[in-house]
Amino acid sequence: MKDVSRRSFLRSASAITAGAVIIPNLLSASPSKKINVAIIGVGGRGKAQWSSCNEDNIVAMCDVDENRASEGFNAFPKAKRYKDFRKMFDEMAGEIDAVMVSTPDHTHFPAAMAAMQLGKHIFVEKPLAHNIWQLRTLKKAAHHYKVISQMGNQGHATDGIRRVKEWYEAGVLGDVKEILAWFNGPSFGPDKYFNKPEQFPPAKEPIPAGFDWDLWLGPAANREYSHYYAPKTWRGFYDFGMGELGDWACHTLDAPFWALDLGMPNVVETEFTTGAPAGFLPDQSIIRFEFPTRGSKPPATLTWYEGGIKPKIRPEWKLEELTGSGMMMIGEKQNIITGGRPNDAKLMMPDDEWENWKANEMPEASIPRVDGGPQREFLNAIKGDGPLPGSNFDYATRLTEMATVGVLSQRFNARIEYDDKNMKVTNHPEMDKYVKEPVRKGWEYGEEVW
Repeated sequence: MKDVSRRSFLRSASAITAGAVIIPNLLSASPSKKINVAIIGVGGRGKAQWSSCNEDNIVAMCDVDENRASEGFNAFPKAKRYKDFRKMFDEMAGEIDAVMVSTPDHTHFPAAMAAMQLGKHIFVEKPLAHNIWQLRTLKKAAHHYKVISQMGNQGHATDGIRRVKEWYEAGVLGDVKEILAWFNGPSFGPDKYFNKPEQFPPAKEPIPAGFDWDLWLGPAANREYSHYYAPKTWRGFYDFGMGELGDWACHTLDAPFWALDLGMPNVVETEFTTGAPAGFLPDQSIIRFEFPTRGSKPPATLTWYEGGIKPKIRPEWKLEELTGSGMMMIGEKQNIITGGRPNDAKLMMPDDEWENWKANEMPEASIPRVDGGPQREFLNAIKGDGPLPGSNFDYATRLTEMATVGVLSQRFNARIEYDDKNMKVTNHPEMDKYVKEPVRKGWEYGEEVW
């Protein structure tokens, strides 16, 4: 990057305390000023970002796949088009206020860092980054460069997640010592987000026209192209994605993480897995997280069921079945149940009791609500027309780190004893290379942060 010193950033960022307060670098104009937005990753989830910017200006769009990006490119014919976000920033840094990143997981970090180093406000799809070191560095960078930051876990902007936190803090649940979560995926197939190759590694295939495979790989180790990697089914390969747990924990576990101040687990253990080829996710898993005492909050366990496995129904739940994907917080007084996202939280009680409770006993709303979803929350905050996003990098990095520790346990079918303070898997020192992954030449960041 021109005029950017990575080494000087890392030296100064390493001195920033985790508790520092973000001072927004808001636009100098009135809140009504339109924001100039750059989109990195136009196809797929990118549509959720560019379609939310109707009140602002999209000035640049960047995607390594011109075919998947064509809808977005055609929707904004005046926006300048790029394949390489580094070239986009070299040519247009002075014309961009904010950047929204919707690339595969393994390229979230370099795109977000490049934007923040240029003082651009930053929105990144979930999961926020691909390893723990990246998450810690993104948090420091957001403080250092004084930018507005946001992770795109939509549920954090909903009324439902606020109700969960309000009910817990009002004492409705009592102490919560157990969380259960289940997810129907992964489901494999050519039209899905996961697909299983016939051999590992997948057989070499011709690179499609209009697709820049080298740029798509970014910091990941070089390998031959296969449609099993890109453009859509990369999540099953741990070099690029974080499986189903990494993809959905930022939704399904958002409410308990926030409401209970879970922080980091000190133990994560894979209790069951169907197994998988090295570097690829299993069909099914059960993963247990153990959280220590947090102030006056008791220790808690969280069990994640994946691949269609669900918790056994207990008589006191008075349920016939658990459908779809979901989450439960088991309290001493009451239990909460949600779907795969925290949008529609409900106390586990008969329908007539539930309706009566909502009408007569539900605590009043105390947490400000968000209009327009996470994208509008982000853009309004930049204008000074709203509070800082709830899933800013102070919060989002921790939520994602919790999930990332679980992904390490799943990937290696291991019991992990995690030292949060020192960012170490104490019983598996060989996992250091996954806490901070090696990157290809040209994509390096300095070592002196840690």
